[in-house]
Amino acid sequence: MPLKALFLNCTLKKSPATSNTQALIDLVADLMMPMGVECETVRLADYNIAYGTESDMGDGDEWPEIYTKIKDADILIPSMPIWMGVRSSLCQVMCERLDGSYRDLDPHTGQFPLYGKVVGVIVTGNEDGAHDCCATTLYNFTHYGCTVPPNADCYWVGDAGPGPSYIDAGQGHLYTNRTARFLASGTVWMANMLKTNGPIGTNLVKLTADAQKVSTDTAPAG
Repeated sequence: MPLKALFLNCTLKKSPATSNTQALIDLVADLMMPMGVECETVRLADYNIAYGTESDMGDGDEWPEIYTKIKDADILIPSMPIWMGVRSSLCQVMCERLDGSYRDLDPHTGQFPLYGKVVGVIVTGNEDGAHDCCATTLYNFTHYGCTVPPNADCYWVGDAGPGPSYIDAGQGHLYTNRTARFLASGTVWMANMLKTNGPIGTNLVKLTADAQKVSTDTAPAG
């Protein structure tokens, strides 16, 4: 079965507005597809996503549709613009909603549903903050169970303040074109390795029980 990569575009623009983040997503997806990867993009702004930390917030909440796609993918690429020096608000909402995955456990191992998935990150913007966006988002996804390969980030950042964005000014940028290839190659390699060698063997149920034996407060954290 081919690998599936899901790009989660956290632009604030609804379709069909032009998205610089989508342009960089397209570059990475075009690199992955010849490697035998099926690529899909979800633009979060096109969905009605309720605020909260559950996997389903009830009537009108369209997050469950996105969450199903996340659980079906092998590779997850959260992708975002920088606003006010940090990741976009929709990326923050996405990470808050994925908190619900902590309660969607494998009954035998206690693993969260994102265990065995590989994560990378894409960032675009006209101001500083790319490293912060990458670091925070990748760290969040490791807590959900994802594996981060080396060189798992790709970004383009233009001059501070108003000015040309990635589509107009960045597509010939060597650093971005190089890291796009690092990101595509590393995530696909790691996803193939995990798929070939079977699931990660960590048993969170057993490890929690072991921790409770030497702890004075026995309620599991998280």
